[in-house]
Amino acid sequence: MTSRIEQWVRPEIRALSAYHVPDPGRLIKLDAMENPYTLPEDLVEAWLDAMRGVDMNRYPDPGARIIKERLRRVMNVPAGQEILLGNGSDEIIQILALAVGGAERKILAPEPGFVMYRMIASFVGMQYVGVPVNPDDFSLDAQAMLAAIEAHQPALVFLAYPNNPTGNLWDRQALEAIIEAAPGLVVVDEAYAPFADDSFLPDLGRWDNLLVMRTVSKMGLAGLRLGYLCGPADWLVEFDKLRLPYNINILTQASAAFALDHHEVFDAQAGLIREARDELDRALRGFDGLTVYPSAANFILFRTPAGRASAVFESLKRDGVLIKNLSAAGGVLADCLRVTVGTPAENAAFLAVLGRALARG
Repeated sequence: MTSRIEQWVRPEIRALSAYHVPDPGRLIKLDAMENPYTLPEDLVEAWLDAMRGVDMNRYPDPGARIIKERLRRVMNVPAGQEILLGNGSDEIIQILALAVGGAERKILAPEPGFVMYRMIASFVGMQYVGVPVNPDDFSLDAQAMLAAIEAHQPALVFLAYPNNPTGNLWDRQALEAIIEAAPGLVVVDEAYAPFADDSFLPDLGRWDNLLVMRTVSKMGLAGLRLGYLCGPADWLVEFDKLRLPYNINILTQASAAFALDHHEVFDAQAGLIREARDELDRALRGFDGLTVYPSAANFILFRTPAGRASAVFESLKRDGVLIKNLSAAGGVLADCLRVTVGTPAENAAFLAVLGRALARG
């Protein structure tokens, strides 16, 4: 069997590792940038009532028109711009790569960045170019980005805004220069828009190669797996040809429509998370030996004393808290851990066990 696998599975796929999601068990789960709040009880009952009217024996609306209308209204998508829906942002990234891909074509993004940019480049047979950020503060190296664009002429540039896993917003003028210099598409990935104070969504239409991608996951609907892409109709018509039929299932459509009709609940939750993020940031800065990086997302990246990240991570797990160990990636993320902002109780529990972990030496 091994020889047959080697014959037919592309070498770049065999070289990959599958995307790993750890089982949290009974641990306090602060590793995946999820909204820690559930629906209020009265809304749970109203949502269940809405689900009772869903005809699961029928295919969903192939164009998910109700969702698009709600998104256009709630998210203030500019007039004249279209929306493409995906089964999570990951599917949208893959659609984009398939649409403009080719063996000699390239995806370019700052590094470290969202791992799926690199992985999906491999999936579709494109080349991936990662441009290192400034190592001291994870800021964008604008000159290196512009030089890489000139050298590689990428078909796709992804700019996570705020960035994942570092949490910072790039300099806006630098991003505008990148959009203007790029020969192909520039996708501003605003997965963490509910927690940031800036967006390129209102700028759609200023440049004919700008697209903005978002998700409902971070606003509190991670289980729905619904991403959306906004941009000029001429582009999205082409991408829609690659969208698999009925990719947004009927329960996701009904649930997302319900949630968007009650978006003020999720807006309030985002406000609580932003307040808790600021409190968590201040608390982390009170620990000796930690370097804490500013965040405009719903997580905080921090660096432990040299060589301590894995020991601290394992100590936290033993004490019942799961965060993300990024140190294994090496490079500028050596000794770095990332914690998702939880409820006040979860954050307090994390800080208590972090203190014990750091004291263990």
